[in-house]
Amino acid sequence: MSNTHAQGTVANIITQKLTEGFSPTHLEVINESNRHHVPPNSETHFKVVLVSDQFDGLRLLARHRLVNTHLAHELANGVHALSIHTFTQSEWDANAQVPNTPNCRG
Repeated sequence: MSNTHAQGTVANIITQKLTEGFSPTHLEVINESNRHHVPPNSETHFKVVLVSDQFDGLRLLARHRLVNTHLAHELANGVHALSIHTFTQSEWDANAQVPNTPNCRG
């Protein structure tokens, strides 16, 4: 499993919960707070790239609901935005690309 971007307390909690909940073959938790108008070192905006066999047969909305359920506490307590990119292993193997996040317009 890959996890190249996790840093900070919230990022580590997100990483731990997603690892325990999904046994991912690939996981990236990327703190994108610096792209938004928040204080330095904030942990409020994240991108998650998650590859798991648990997504086999599930539509995108169902996958996102599962991730949101696992991170409900964080989403209710400080995580303002969560960009979720979920893949099955075969989807990831076929095209391991995640769109870039645009800069904040606010």
